[in-house]
Amino acid sequence: MTRGWSTTTCGQCGQLRPCHRKILEQWICQTCVLRFRRAPASCPGCGGLKVLAFYDAGRRPACADCTGHDPVYACPACGREDSPFGRHCGPCTLRQQLTELLTDPSGGIHPQLQPVFDALMAAPRPQTTLYWLTRASSRPDILRDMARGELEISHAAFETLPSSRAVDYVRDLLAALGVIPPYQLAVERIVPWLRELLADQPKANADLIDRFARWQLLRRLRLLAERDRVTRGGVQHAREAVLGATRFLHWLDEHDTTLATATQAQLDDYLVRHPGRGQSLKTFLDWTQRSGLSPQRAIPMPERALPQVTLSDQHRWQQVERLLHDDDIRLYVRIGGLFLLLFAQPLSRICRMRPEQITTEPGGAVSVTFDEVPIQLPDPLDRLVLDQLARRGQASYASRPDRWLFPGGLPGKHLVTENIRSQLVALGIQPSAARKAAMLDLAARMPVPILAELLGLSPNTATRWATLAARDWSQYAAMRRA
Repeated sequence: MTRGWSTTTCGQCGQLRPCHRKILEQWICQTCVLRFRRAPASCPGCGGLKVLAFYDAGRRPACADCTGHDPVYACPACGREDSPFGRHCGPCTLRQQLTELLTDPSGGIHPQLQPVFDALMAAPRPQTTLYWLTRASSRPDILRDMARGELEISHAAFETLPSSRAVDYVRDLLAALGVIPPYQLAVERIVPWLRELLADQPKANADLIDRFARWQLLRRLRLLAERDRVTRGGVQHAREAVLGATRFLHWLDEHDTTLATATQAQLDDYLVRHPGRGQSLKTFLDWTQRSGLSPQRAIPMPERALPQVTLSDQHRWQQVERLLHDDDIRLYVRIGGLFLLLFAQPLSRICRMRPEQITTEPGGAVSVTFDEVPIQLPDPLDRLVLDQLARRGQASYASRPDRWLFPGGLPGKHLVTENIRSQLVALGIQPSAARKAAMLDLAARMPVPILAELLGLSPNTATRWATLAARDWSQYAAMRRA
């Protein structure tokens, strides 16, 4: 290889540009040199993954070592050519930058942050990690300050920082790696929200609501978080329960009464004047009654109406066929949609599925277990699921490949429900309508106990669907054929 700085026609792209290297005996511009560096191939001489910039004796493109040239594309530190990043390779550059970032005052990697070093070094594309580290908006400075002892390695430290996606990402990374305890961001965000809400309340009311929120609502949510069972609806219910309690206590103050002395008639009057608040208030009053803070009071709850099924069977099976065979749709969206349309699984449960819920029998049959009973998957759904197990999407740093069937983009997290939901809606599939149609079909074809076991339904839910399916079927026949 020779050097030159003349402007000439590039032997690769054909553009008139400054060309300062020869590759395969042609002058090449800098853009094409970079393209060559980023596309190493197996050398026919040594079999290594190298930049094939020279011809060997048989006129085959080969590496520098096999053709007697200087290894100008090799990393000066380790000699590899398959992961360029500047003059060095990506792994060596990443190791250097991570060492600088995570070194404590003693001169070594901070012991508590060693898992961070190991996880980021193990990432499949060092260049992506380097890009993350070099962006100030990514907040790598949080890790540096922790390593230097300037910021505590704890959840409390994050509560002192301005809330942002970048800050939350670093917190998720540390939690996923076990550096700090597991947590659910949506749950923990209730704490500052609660503090701000109660700041304007009378002290007696604020103290009572704080006890209710922390010992009833947050305690339950954190227990669910340990099993990764927190849903958006559960968090929203907790917030609504706090607001319901706040409004009711304010109303009691306005009417010169207290929680302990308010009568059933007064409670009924409140609910009549404020329709729709009964559900959120019931959680609070159930707690105060169990705690001996108020007498027994009843909140009448409206009888739940039977679900309305609006998706016809014909349309449902058209959607199934499309998801089974349209390779232009992302694989995880196809599988999620099919579990919804065929097995009536809610998207929140689908996103939390783990690889061990998929089993392959010695004969090749593939089964999925949603609750306790395995269900054999038909072809080609079985092949789609096996492909997902093999690929598993693009998990983030610290997302263990064996943890989720659908790993998400945040460290240690599964795919979020909205990701699949929005793509299904874009395809014309409404998840709620699809699940109801699937549930009605399944409830019509199997007894209640089997329905509950197969799909992980509560007995009450399974019974409600069986009741709907058993109603005058002619009432649905015309609609389902539409």
